[in-house]
Amino acid sequence: MQNRITELFNIEYPIIQAGMIWNSGWRLASAVSNFGGLGLLGAGSMYPEILREHILKCKKATDKPFGVNVPMLYPDIDKIIDIIIEEGVKIVFTSAGNPKTYTSKLKEHGITVVHVVSSVKFALKAQEAGVDAIVAEGFEAGGHNGREETTTFTLIPMVKEQLEIPLIAAGGIATGRGMLAAMVLGADGVQVGSRFVASEEASSHHAFKQMVVDAKEGDTQLTLKELAPVRMLKNKFFESVIQLYTTSPTKEDLIKHLGRARAKRGMFEGDLEEGELEIGQIAGLIHDIKPAAQILKVMIEEFETAKREVSDL
Repeated sequence: MQNRITELFNIEYPIIQAGMIWNSGWRLASAVSNFGGLGLLGAGSMYPEILREHILKCKKATDKPFGVNVPMLYPDIDKIIDIIIEEGVKIVFTSAGNPKTYTSKLKEHGITVVHVVSSVKFALKAQEAGVDAIVAEGFEAGGHNGREETTTFTLIPMVKEQLEIPLIAAGGIATGRGMLAAMVLGADGVQVGSRFVASEEASSHHAFKQMVVDAKEGDTQLTLKELAPVRMLKNKFFESVIQLYTTSPTKEDLIKHLGRARAKRGMFEGDLEEGELEIGQIAGLIHDIKPAAQILKVMIEEFETAKREVSDL
């Protein structure tokens, strides 16, 4: 299954595991890479030295390519970038910030840079900044999302129409059929997040993983747009946010209500009532917790089956 994405990252399958905070530690990243996809460490939930520890452990667990996802809205980003360079990581996905900030510095050290966007406008800006590929993430995705609310099904062909560099689709992709659909629309590969949350190797709390498996259609919603839009499971904390909105809160009111470490409390520590439980709409199609290798095997089998069915049409 060779194309521009597999060649860019030197991987077997054009499947990237998203660098999700509190989910994407070295166990998950190395498992995905060992199977032939591209595993990413989620630096957004790691202090700099914790990231270094995960990089070192990932190197020991796999001899295949892996990368680091760096959300630029978090503190200590300069230290994070320096550690990535010091430890010889060769692939970096940046998000939630200006791609011009670090792209040149990273590429000077021989690092392949990919930037995550939610619109055509920012895809073109990232291309101009010199990144090697784009992740275009639709409104369906979990966690922090774009304000445009453009769905993956419409975003991918619109970006593809104007983009010259490789394109990776994200948002609402958890099956081989979803992967094929994204590639038919113009993507060269896919980034998968929510499905890997419900993996044995994900570093998130088992109670959160089980809640993802139990989720149904309509159990997630995007909110807190005034801060950084985030899609999460509906729970007691989510309902308190909705109630707060009835009082016409200021941005400061929302920040105070959100507090600190809300995502860690929910996804990593397993507080299903007061935690922030970030997951995508595709949770309604996730029915079990499996090893990452099994998730990838099933996705690839589904992809090949769907491709043959489409060919028969």
